[in-house]
Amino acid sequence: MSAQPTTPVRRKRLWRISAAFAVLLGLAVYLVVQYVTGGPGAPHCTVRAEGDGEAYELTPEQAANAATISAVASSRGLPERAVTIALATAMQESGLRNIDFGDRDSVGLFQQRPSQDWGTVKQIMDPVYSAGEFYRHLVKVPGYSRLPLTAAAQKVQRSGYPQAYAKHEANAARLTGALTGRDPAALTCTQSRPVDDRSGGGAKVRERLVREFGPEVLPRTDGVGGRHAGGRRTVTVPVRPTGPGAGGSATQRGWELATWAVAHSAELRIEQISYAGRTWAAADSGKGWQKRPADSGAASARSAGDVRIITAP
Repeated sequence: MSAQPTTPVRRKRLWRISAAFAVLLGLAVYLVVQYVTGGPGAPHCTVRAEGDGEAYELTPEQAANAATISAVASSRGLPERAVTIALATAMQESGLRNIDFGDRDSVGLFQQRPSQDWGTVKQIMDPVYSAGEFYRHLVKVPGYSRLPLTAAAQKVQRSGYPQAYAKHEANAARLTGALTGRDPAALTCTQSRPVDDRSGGGAKVRERLVREFGPEVLPRTDGVGGRHAGGRRTVTVPVRPTGPGAGGSATQRGWELATWAVAHSAELRIEQISYAGRTWAAADSGKGWQKRPADSGAASARSAGDVRIITAP
């Protein structure tokens, strides 16, 4: 009968097994964190305007929240400066993440407090509501668009660290240029897994467009296009010039809508977006916005000014 391992030998063996397990566990945690937070190889969004040597990277979650903040400003006819102030504020307060915790009872993108009459927790955790409340307070600040960003943001937030907003101004301005359509095709996202288990589809895209941009964003026919193989649907969004507050052209409006769709592509199961001779496709998202061959025929003429969004079932 063979001798049993002595106690020190067994301890060494257990220690080696435990150490190996800890290394594997640590590696798994690292890979998950990198994926979720936008580390190397993770899905990410990039803002790079033509002629701008700098690029700003953010996660799909951050891009979607930023697009909502910009869309709410558009629905209210607010200028780009309002969007930049709001984005820089949310970057500082929450990292553009809709978090359910913060200092004291602060929650949401802007860390608004129910105890300070910003609304209920449920309301504040709705990005459309919280962005609307931020803008409602911002427009009450006399001459806010001419104030330094830190001063304008502080008038709304009353933060203990008002100068902290300044460090986000450059990236907020880059993001504003992309999201408002002033910088065409400046934002692109690599393919991302859906953010939850809920279904997407054309109905969800139409619902979100109307909620964030307002009812006038879609025609009364509800913007439904053709049905594709596998149950995919096209949402056709007509492009009209933005209101006098924003002062944008029809082309800028088109890129505003197309960029919004890219930013929400993971959340809404968007597979392809086409506008102004360019296409973004989830299946080939690493190449960003690609020029497509010119369409021909009457159908093309009718849809030349439209943003076309193809969704998963």
